Amino acid sequence: MRANVVLLRCTPEPERLVALAARLCYSPASIGELDEQISAKDIRTFVRRVLSMGHASVLEHVVLTFGVEGISRAASHQLVRHRIASYSQQSQRYVSADFGYVTPFSIADAEAEQPRRKKGLKPALIDAYREHMEKSAALYAQMVAEGIPPEDARFVLPNASETKIIVTMNARELHHFFALRLCRRAQWEIREAAMRMFELAVAQVPLLFENAGPGCVRGKCPEGEFTCGQGAEVRKAFKALNAMRGTKEGTI
Repeated sequence: MRANVVLLRCTPEPERLVALAARLCYSPASIGELDEQISAKDIRTFVRRVLSMGHASVLEHVVLTFGVEGISRAASHQLVRHRIASYSQQSQRYVSADFGYVTPFSIADAEAEQPRRKKGLKPALIDAYREHMEKSAALYAQMVAEGIPPEDARFVLPNASETKIIVTMNARELHHFFALRLCRRAQWEIREAAMRMFELAVAQVPLLFENAGPGCVRGKCPEGEFTCGQGAEVRKAFKALNAMRGTKEGTI
């Protein structure tokens, strides 16, 4: 995992809150009465029942906030396409910094595999990649040093530039986010970040996310003709994760 992802905040007593919201929908009692009466057993029962019914709106009462560092601008542009969320990202306009960069596995692996490849083929790309990044950073620094505003100097920075971003999503949107971005067809960097967010969410609120995962874990692959063809393997992997975290067997 290259990106550093941490869980900064989570709604207090999230599973209890979801259960209370679910129970309220089907009870004539006051909110205060329901809050006093709800038990741990009620929490498990109501959360699992409403989620099995597709009554996912109650999940919107729970929000989780993540801090994400070390992803590229290419990945953050994918992340912010999830519109039912809040984002605060380090500005390249107001922050003049020595920006790092992300190297894709397909390029980094060329260096590791150099002895097994023909001389002058793909291994040379890693040097060219690094040189390009260094030249971009040097040109950026020169422009800033000579008085070019950072908001204009940033035009020379590549999509590989590292960024920092705080992300807040409600639990319902996180389910949707995981369904799309944990898919094996998702771009590797956003998938890595999503997997770390998934692990943190499950550790914090296991009941709300015991059925979360890529779209194929709960049925037919939603990618249609673009499927990776590994649905059975994916379901097996997430079932193993589910078992490891001690949740109800077979929920994934």
